[in-house]
Amino acid sequence: MPVRTPDSGDRYSVRRRKKLGFRRTLCCSFVTPRSPENFTSRNTSKPSKSDAVSKHYNSYPNSPSPSPSASHKIGLGLGLGLIDPRRILSPGRVSPIDSDVARESLPENASESELDSVPPVAEKPIPREKTRVSSSTMKMMALTDGIRSKGFDVRLDLKGRDGGRLVLELDHEVICRNSPFFAAKIGEFRNGSRNLGDCCVIEVGDVEDLGVFRETIELMYEKDVTRRLMKAGASRSVDILEVSSIIMFELGVRSCLKYLEAVPWSESEEEKLKNLFTKCKFDESIARDMLTRLYSQDPIISQPLAIHLIQSVTSGTDHNARKELKSFVKGLLSTSSVYQKDPAGLNKEGLYNICNSCLQLLILYFEEASNSILKDCVTRNETERPLIERISKQVDNLNWVFEILLDKQMGEEFVGLWGNQRELFRMHQKASPMVRYELSRITAHVFIALGRGRLQCRGEVRYSVFRAWFEPMLIDFGWLQRCSKGLDVRELEEAMGQALLTLPLKKQQSLFVEWFGYFSRFGTECPNLSRAFQVWWRRSFSRASESSHIDEL
Repeated sequence: MPVRTPDSGDRYSVRRRKKLGFRRTLCCSFVTPRSPENFTSRNTSKPSKSDAVSKHYNSYPNSPSPSPSASHKIGLGLGLGLIDPRRILSPGRVSPIDSDVARESLPENASESELDSVPPVAEKPIPREKTRVSSSTMKMMALTDGIRSKGFDVRLDLKGRDGGRLVLELDHEVICRNSPFFAAKIGEFRNGSRNLGDCCVIEVGDVEDLGVFRETIELMYEKDVTRRLMKAGASRSVDILEVSSIIMFELGVRSCLKYLEAVPWSESEEEKLKNLFTKCKFDESIARDMLTRLYSQDPIISQPLAIHLIQSVTSGTDHNARKELKSFVKGLLSTSSVYQKDPAGLNKEGLYNICNSCLQLLILYFEEASNSILKDCVTRNETERPLIERISKQVDNLNWVFEILLDKQMGEEFVGLWGNQRELFRMHQKASPMVRYELSRITAHVFIALGRGRLQCRGEVRYSVFRAWFEPMLIDFGWLQRCSKGLDVRELEEAMGQALLTLPLKKQQSLFVEWFGYFSRFGTECPNLSRAFQVWWRRSFSRASESSHIDEL
């Protein structure tokens, strides 16, 4: 007989209890008691129609369903919302409270006659706000209480481009009075062979937006159309205007145009309106006010107006305002701007007239700086400002107009104009360094444009600029470093070397030798053109050896 250890005895007792059928009791109730809500029926029979209706209309699952007659009335739209007051709730659950306190529960054993005596709850009108139409069929049973009394005798079947469908049941008197388009469709239906009783069926396919079409139809029943459009907004009103034009809804077209003319637009809404006016034809007497906002009545005035704006900026006296207006006007006149509508651009002659005016004032101020004329020749308003400030202002004006010319691809003549300023070159040698370096700011912008390939000038024109202003640039470079005023000095050095390399090799040699002498004396006070010098050196001597080799052959 085997010896029983404590462990083996425990295992033996457990096996014995299991064999005898003893069950282990629980000291804590962690298992949810069985209740009518978590009870799973083993009945696998197919649910009845009344059970499906009650399951659909009850607010909570597993709640007791009403009687078949009551379920039938719920399916018809009475919406009684029956809930059995004797609901058995499981522990820890809170009974849901019906939000509609006005509805009273029926007696426990209500008969079908008692259900019939319950007054129906009035249906709420369809909401006026914007709705998202799905692909399923939707029915608009009523729009206003006045239409209910007349009844519906027209069924409008709308089919969208995306496969959606919308069915509207309407009154033929309302839509015939407001839309000749639907009046003709109804006349065709009644004169045809189709006959569906008193109901006339109209089909409209390829609808872009079913929701917009519905809102347009609803406007026929509105007493205050403008108020409805205000709630919809400008963008939605443009869509309603398009549908109103298609179905010839004159009141809708007139109301939309009147509303849109009086409200501000965004850029996208303006583009939508312009596209709509190209597709649809509106009565000129109705759309006249709208057209004056969309299109300029005198398009030729745009160029003189732009020149006038530029002149106003160049003659301005407030520094901060001029700085802000320069970037603003330049952005408006840029070829990449969304506001640029005229492909011909600005008037070239008008821009160069502004340049000549600024150059004349610049010459006048430099003559004043060299004491060659009396100060009385300058206006009193200008003499109140320092001479350096007045010179700097005209230099800024020239550089700004030159940028506009570059953007319009009209800057080639400016290079020749600046290269022929012999009088300014002569006064540059006599003026003080703190004044004369302002002229080199103009030269720097010209060199940068040439070095970056933004100008396609002839070789003679490019050389005229270097012949006149290369030496002043070497002298004033130190001042440009200390008073750059937004100029990128490193970009200037690179552009000067690249622009020099576009000249003939013989002319490059004279200019590079001149630079070498200045750089050896002044160092960093002179632009560093060593990289461009190396390129010239390699090209010059390699081509010279190649030409000598060809001569020997």
